[in-house]
Amino acid sequence: MVPSPPSYHKLLVPHHPITAAHRDDPTPSTSASHPSPLATFHTRMAPLGQSGAAPDASNSPAPPSCHGGSSVGLVLFGAGLVSKALLQSLAEETGCCLLYVVEDRPEEVERAFGAELPAGTRALRLQDAAVALGDPRVSGAIICSPPDEAPEMIRDALRAGKGVFCEGLPSLDRQTAEACFDEADRCARPLVCGFYKRFDPALQFLYKKVRDSQVLGRIHRISTISSLYPAASLSLLKASGGIFYNAAVHDIDIISLLLGESVPDTIFSLGHAFCADMGCLRDVDTVAISMKFPSGAIVTLDVSQHCTRSCDQRLEVHGSQGTLRVDNQNPLGITEHGTSVSICPQTQAERYRDAHRELLRHFLRTLKGQEPPVVTKEQLLWTIRVAAAAEQSWRKGSAVDLRSGAMDPARVKAEVV
Repeated sequence: MVPSPPSYHKLLVPHHPITAAHRDDPTPSTSASHPSPLATFHTRMAPLGQSGAAPDASNSPAPPSCHGGSSVGLVLFGAGLVSKALLQSLAEETGCCLLYVVEDRPEEVERAFGAELPAGTRALRLQDAAVALGDPRVSGAIICSPPDEAPEMIRDALRAGKGVFCEGLPSLDRQTAEACFDEADRCARPLVCGFYKRFDPALQFLYKKVRDSQVLGRIHRISTISSLYPAASLSLLKASGGIFYNAAVHDIDIISLLLGESVPDTIFSLGHAFCADMGCLRDVDTVAISMKFPSGAIVTLDVSQHCTRSCDQRLEVHGSQGTLRVDNQNPLGITEHGTSVSICPQTQAERYRDAHRELLRHFLRTLKGQEPPVVTKEQLLWTIRVAAAAEQSWRKGSAVDLRSGAMDPARVKAEVV
C-alpha cells in the first residue's frame, strides 16, 4: 500500500461541520428539498444600488443582523457566477451579513437576488470595490468571479486585511494559484477554496469508514457518477474553464482524499459535446475519466451536463473486504427507474445544500481564527494538475503519464494507448 502524503492523511474537514442533527441521525442527509434562496432573505428590502459615485462606507446602514456585534461582515464579488447553494447559505446563516455585492452588470445582480437586494446590502461597481474593502465592518470577501479575474480580486482583498473564500478555483494556472496562497500567508489571512463536496455529510461518513476505520481493506476501485441538474449555463462553463475545472475537479478532490494519494500514475479521458453550442466553445458536456494510482487503485469518473429530471450523484468504493456506496436519496426513500415524471426531483444546489452551508461556516470560523483552511495549497495545486492532465488527455486523444516527477501541465508526457 502506498503511504499517504501528509497533507491528505487527515479528516476531510474539521469535526465542527457535522451538525448535531447529523450526529443524531445515523443516515447522512443529502439535502433533498428546501425553499428558494431568495425566499429566505430578510423581509425588509432595499432598492438595488444605482451606478455612479459610491458614498462613504461609514454612512452605510448595517443590516439588522449585524448590530449584535458577533456577525461577520462580508462582500461578494461576481454576482453573475454565484451559485444558488451559496445564496441559500448566505440567506440562512445568522453568523454573517452580506454588506456589499460588487458586480459591473446590474442585470446579473438582479438575476441572483431579484429586483431588490436585502436590507443593508449595497451593490457597487468594480471600480468602487475599494469602498467595500476599506470598510472596517467587512471581515471576509467571497470571490465568485471567473478564474482569469479572480486572482487580482483575491490579492486586493488579502492586502486589505480580509479573509477570502473563493467559490471556484482561484486560477486555472498553478503558478498563479500558488501565488494567491503565498499572498495569503504574507498577509496572515485565510484563503478558503470551494471544494464543497468535502463537507457533504454522506461523503464525510464514507471517508471515516474508508480511511479512518479502513473497513474495506485495500481499495481496488472507485467509481463516481456526477450528472448535473439543471445543467450549468454555457456562459458559466466558458467563464469557469469548462467541465474539467467546473465539475470534474470536485470529484478529483474527493478521490484523492479517499485514496490518500494526490496524483495518479496514468490518466485517460474521453468526451463528447452532445450540445452543439458546447462544441462551438471547443469543450464537451459529457466526459469519462479513467485513472490508475500508484497503489494500484483504478478510478472512473463520469461527469455530464445532461440530467433531465433530477441530479444524479453516486459514488462506489470497492475494496478487498467489501463495498460502500453513496446513492441518490430522497425524503420518500423511493428509488425510481423509468418513470416519466421524477417522484422527487432534486437540483444540484438541493443535493449539496448541507455541504455548502457547512463550507460557509468553515470560512466564518477561519475568519475568527478558530481553525485553518481545510484545503491546503498543496492539495489545490495537485487537483489543478490532475484536472489539466485530464483535459489534455481528452484534447490529444491519448493517455497522460504523470509519473515523471514534478510535472508542469505544459510539459506533461503523453503516451499512445
